[in-house]
Amino acid sequence: MFSDVGVLELATLVVLALVLYGPDKLPEAIRTVSAVIRKFREFSEDAKRDVRDGLGPEFEDFEFEDLHPRTFVRKHLLDDDGAGLEGIRDALDPRPELKGALDAVRDAAGAEGVRDSPAGPGEGPVSPRKGEGAPPAGRPPVDPDAT
Repeated sequence: MFSDVGVLELATLVVLALVLYGPDKLPEAIRTVSAVIRKFREFSEDAKRDVRDGLGPEFEDFEFEDLHPRTFVRKHLLDDDGAGLEGIRDALDPRPELKGALDAVRDAAGAEGVRDSPAGPGEGPVSPRKGEGAPPAGRPPVDPDAT
């Protein structure tokens, strides 16, 4: 219930309780709070039991914790082994499609008589070949790395 409460926070709560209730009333306050927590847990378990009974025998193994989105995905999609996660990541990875599109643009640019820069293939701006002059009017030079 209080899994994220550290030692410093717990010590602060104890000192605050001592100041508010005093050492003579503190045990009675602790008993009252623990009784309220116990009643709340009983009420919660009774409600869970009523819901399970209402769902019928096919939902005997139903756990309310399974309704949390992470638990639901881990249990039903990943089969608790985590191996399906890599498949999902690979299926959603856009890099292969983008690489194919980039290759197609480079092939199309090469077919139009455009060469790579002196820095090497696929690097730097692309310029027309010598002797071809400027690109036709109204058409900008092709830069396949920019796409």
